[in-house]
Amino acid sequence: MSPTAALLAAYPALAVAHAGVGTVALAAFWTAAFARKGSTLHRRVGQVYLLAMAGIVASGGALAVGKWLEGRVVAAAFLGYLLVITAAAVWSAWRAVRDRADVVRYTGPVFVTLGVASFLAGAGVLALGLAKGVPLLVGFSAVGLVVGADMVRKRLRRETLAARPLWWRTEHYTAMLGNAVATHIAFLSIGLPKLLPAVSGSALYYAAWFGPLVLALVAKAWLDRKYRPAPRRGPQPLAARA
Repeated sequence: MSPTAALLAAYPALAVAHAGVGTVALAAFWTAAFARKGSTLHRRVGQVYLLAMAGIVASGGALAVGKWLEGRVVAAAFLGYLLVITAAAVWSAWRAVRDRADVVRYTGPVFVTLGVASFLAGAGVLALGLAKGVPLLVGFSAVGLVVGADMVRKRLRRETLAARPLWWRTEHYTAMLGNAVATHIAFLSIGLPKLLPAVSGSALYYAAWFGPLVLALVAKAWLDRKYRPAPRRGPQPLAARA
């Protein structure tokens, strides 16, 4: 049996494994979200979540190749794009904590490579969506373009990033929100319709893709406000102190 035939034969099993790892990721995400931040439970479950996300990226790569071999070029390209931006979020969420004392290491070669790849993948999906007339590809390409450009900007302005108080915490929860978008899109667009076949339609389709993204942006704004460092108060004039 040729490698191509073997991959196509194993495709159903890969899809089941992909869905199983995604279920673990979804459960681990919410467990870590409700656990006390910095606690042992939060760290351990967070590690499980990132490992599960790494498994999703690995199995998703095989699924993308399988779609390509089946002749589903648009689906394969879009899945590959999603895997690239998900890999960038997984890496950033992990390394932001590991490299919190060294912004240079955090914004190293892998960080830059994933940023450039995200931007180029976003540009490719945008061009593909315009050529094929697929609104989903056109709209979702903005994620890769924005994320990729932001990662490259952070590499070029390391000093600005390092000057932010607790910069690594912001990088960590921002990346985790990106991972959450990927996890919940997969559940809402693939898992939920299979569990509840009656729940379908174009409205649900676009809500499943853009709803988690909008909620993540709202959560990002709320967290930025919550963890905004208090303004530093300089020494008051003598008359004011009197």
